[in-house]
Amino acid sequence: MDSAASQQSIIALDGWLRTPAGAYVREWEQACLNELTADIFGFNAVQIGVPQIDALAANRMPNKWQAATRTSTADQLAIAASGRQIAVALDFTDLPFASQSLDLVVLPHVLEFAAEPHQVLREVERVLIPEGQVIICGFNPASLWGLRQGMGRIARNPYLPVAGEFISMPRMKDWLKLLNLAVSRSHFGCYAPPCRTDKWLQRFAFMERSGQRWWPYVGAVYMVHAIKRVKGMTIIGPAWNKKSAASQQAVPATNRIEPRK
Repeated sequence: MDSAASQQSIIALDGWLRTPAGAYVREWEQACLNELTADIFGFNAVQIGVPQIDALAANRMPNKWQAATRTSTADQLAIAASGRQIAVALDFTDLPFASQSLDLVVLPHVLEFAAEPHQVLREVERVLIPEGQVIICGFNPASLWGLRQGMGRIARNPYLPVAGEFISMPRMKDWLKLLNLAVSRSHFGCYAPPCRTDKWLQRFAFMERSGQRWWPYVGAVYMVHAIKRVKGMTIIGPAWNKKSAASQQAVPATNRIEPRK
């Protein structure tokens, strides 16, 4: 997939996210992202792509940005879920951030529509601080939606944007492992069949709970949460604990107050 095709596929995703099925996915992903990001602390966080979702809504970092591609249209930028304007226009394979400067990066459906997904991940690893965190959202090819998409390609009636190269969860974990991004948690959701109307999606709402219990790995969408590990780095406790302990041990006996006789 070349760069021009990548941009067109992202635009196609923007349109699909406005459909009933897209709203269903956005609702699940927003709830899951709120839960995951609420307790991630630091100073700088970036969401790359898909402005229809406010991936950092529940996060409390002081500096938060939404980023879009340089070719995004004014209409696309105007639909940011948070109501904020897009703060950064960038090329996903060449992020305009210093190395080891970000505490959190969120990639909602970016890798599967990127011309060079490996390079995007390498850039994310570069800009993350040690112990920095990344959250990735993707469509699961091993699901009813993935099966429907495969059949739709043959019949020329796809359910999801046709240009997407959907990445399986095991494959995604292998990519992350090669970059020393250790997977902390993973989630699956959206177990309803690939229906096109809100009426039918609501009828299959009961499958959300059933799917999580009986077939948890075949949800239409997954989310991976990983942490950047740096070899040889040891996390130590706060310095004041050591100073306190040292001061208690170093108190000379002559400083003790003797009781009056």
